[in-house]
Amino acid sequence: MHEMTPPPGATAPVFYEQEGHAHEDGGTLLGFWLYLMSDCLIFAVLFATFGVLGRNYAAGPSGADLFDLRLVLVNTGLLLLSSITYGVAMLEMDRLRVERTLKWLAITGALGAAFVCIELYEFGHLIHEGATPQRSAFLSSFFVLVGTHGLHVTFGIVWLVTLMAQVRRRGLVAENQRRLMCLSMFWHFLDVIWIGVFTFVYLLGAMR
Repeated sequence: MHEMTPPPGATAPVFYEQEGHAHEDGGTLLGFWLYLMSDCLIFAVLFATFGVLGRNYAAGPSGADLFDLRLVLVNTGLLLLSSITYGVAMLEMDRLRVERTLKWLAITGALGAAFVCIELYEFGHLIHEGATPQRSAFLSSFFVLVGTHGLHVTFGIVWLVTLMAQVRRRGLVAENQRRLMCLSMFWHFLDVIWIGVFTFVYLLGAMR
């Protein structure tokens, strides 16, 4: 802990402001890690539910009948690419380049929005074909798992747009950098979850 010489008349030592920032950063990141762990538990329950109900078709269509793997591959590529662009944004943030950071954040948001749009199109197509959540336990668990992930991505986009407005207004101050780091962890976490969805739900489902 760094201590400055107290001014005349001071009764307590004065500390550098950076000390408080370091403690605040550590507390925020630790709290956000705890949040991500709780989110992991939610998705673990949803994956387990799908694992139990994923073969209960109720004489209805299976994943092999419904899934368009080419469309899912395109969607997977969009989300994985968005993690790369967010990583570039973080590198530009470290260099304190506001405009370049905002540019790469905007690209990330656009890729995330495209991912959500394709997912909504897929849901709409399935419902149009009669594969609604009420049709079977398989479809119920599918819509809940994939839909929950999609809601997380949507929330991430809203958060991203909000942070872009704050960076535009206040620049890359310490608070905005800390928030961007938290969103970075959240965004990469969604990528990891989607890889599990793609493998466990779509790939294995298409083989059944």
